[in-house]
Parts: sequence; structure tokens; C-alpha cells
Amino acid sequence: MKVGILTCARLPELLKSDQKLIPLFKEYNITAKAVIWDDESIDWTTFDYLLFRNTWDYYQKEAAFKDWLQKIESLGIKTLNPIATIQQNKHKFYLKELENKGVLILPTIFLEKNSNKNLETVLPKNWQKIVIKPAFSAGSYLTKLVDRSEIASIQDEFQEHLITKDFLLQEFRPEIKELGETSFIFFNGIFSHAINKKPAEGDFRVQIQYGGNYTLVEPSIKLITQAKAILNQIPEQLLYARIDGIVKDNQLHLMEIELIEPDLYFDIAIGSRERFVDAFLEAVKT
Repeated sequence: MKVGILTCARLPELLKSDQKLIPLFKEYNITAKAVIWDDESIDWTTFDYLLFRNTWDYYQKEAAFKDWLQKIESLGIKTLNPIATIQQNKHKFYLKELENKGVLILPTIFLEKNSNKNLETVLPKNWQKIVIKPAFSAGSYLTKLVDRSEIASIQDEFQEHLITKDFLLQEFRPEIKELGETSFIFFNGIFSHAINKKPAEGDFRVQIQYGGNYTLVEPSIKLITQAKAILNQIPEQLLYARIDGIVKDNQLHLMEIELIEPDLYFDIAIGSRERFVDAFLEAVKT
């Protein structure tokens, strides 16, 4: 079996933590190699499976990524996670659909491009701090945290972006600084591990490139059950899923479901990389 592990041009050999998957696959006579998703020289038909891992520039190449997904689908190449899942998950308006199904999400306003909205008029009166981010993004791309008092001053800049992009406005919750964000990682629908991420002092972004601090945690069965219930809203079989949210009073408030290229924190959770490979072997049997 030949597996292409998808990455991007700035990580041609994959993230170091994902590189370690290759020798694990080899133990099962699976040839795995890193492949850049938009490298036009690659013959994709030579792979039995494509595995999304480090495609960390897809949101900066929206049209190209859409075309590439359609190409892979038309070629009939199997991907993990499935193309249908990737298509749905790459645009964060999926949160609105989940909210309509009863999933508890952070208070969010969904603005479609060209909607010509005045921020002052659409924001609830009680929101004091607001996170503004594009619906098609990752890694805090074009994401801002603003005070209510700053809204008028950023209106012109925001309107310029709103011409071409859908946006989410979310109420900023202080828990993100006090309690951090928790990621629940599942392989083949089975809980593997959880990571708590707290931003650096004076920041609101939890990503490690902004100084975020990551800690392995053991969530309660109740919280794992809540995360699993959210995951169950996705109809396709998923090799991996990361449910990100804020935990307050033992209740999970969903921020995002990461199904395309999330960090799975292999180096923090001992044995998780092996569990991932076992899940892959199980998934390709079905």
C-alpha cells in the first residue's frame, strides 16, 4: 500500500511530529511519503490513500484548494478524512448548522460577504470584547480581538475584507485566558487524548507560535461524552477529529471542529501516534 501524507510547500518534509508516522507505517509494509498538495508534478493516481496532515496554507489558496479537491475526487482517490468532510469543514459556517442542531457554541454572528453590515448595529449590546475572523481560515489568520470602543475605528478595514470573505463575530469569553481552550482528539470516533491550551500573557491566541502553553489533561467522562456527541453530528467516518472548546461549569462550549489539518499533539500524548496508525489500519479495512 502506498500512502501520500499531504503537506504544504513550507513544510515539504512534514512537521517533525508527523514525520515519525512514516517509520510506523513501514512496520506494516505501508510505504508512506510526504507530498505537497499543490505540487503539479505529482501523479496522484500512484497513491492508494491520501492522508491530510500539514496542508497549512490551504486557506491562503482558496480557489486552488477547491480545484484540487475536485480533481482528487474525480480521480477516485481515497482520502482520510473524506473529501466531503474537508469540503464542509473548511468553511466555519458549519458552526451555524451545528447550532441549529442543538450544539452549544460560543455566541456567534455569521456575516456573508458583500452584506455591507455595520458592526455597531449587528453586535449585541452586552458584548464588550469581540473576536473577528474569516470563515475560511486557520491559525488565527486575519483574526482580531477588539474592544467595543474600537469597533467604529476598524469598520472601514473590516468592510474591505467583507467584500470578498465571509466572517464570524464571536463574543470573547475571559475563560479563554483563565481556563484555556481544550482540544479533545478522537481516532475513528474513539477518544484518544485531550490537551489544554492557554495563551501567553497579554495575548488571546492559544497557538504555540504565539506563545501558547499546551498541557495534557484528563477530562471527565461527562466532557468526553459531550465532545463525542458533537462529533456524532458528522455523518462520515473520520480517521481523526479534534473538538476545540471552552469548558465552563463542566459544560463544553464548542469553538471549532478541526477535521482537515489539525495538530494532534502526538509529542505530548504518549502512544497517540501508535493509536493513530492503528486507527488508520482499521479504517482502510472497511
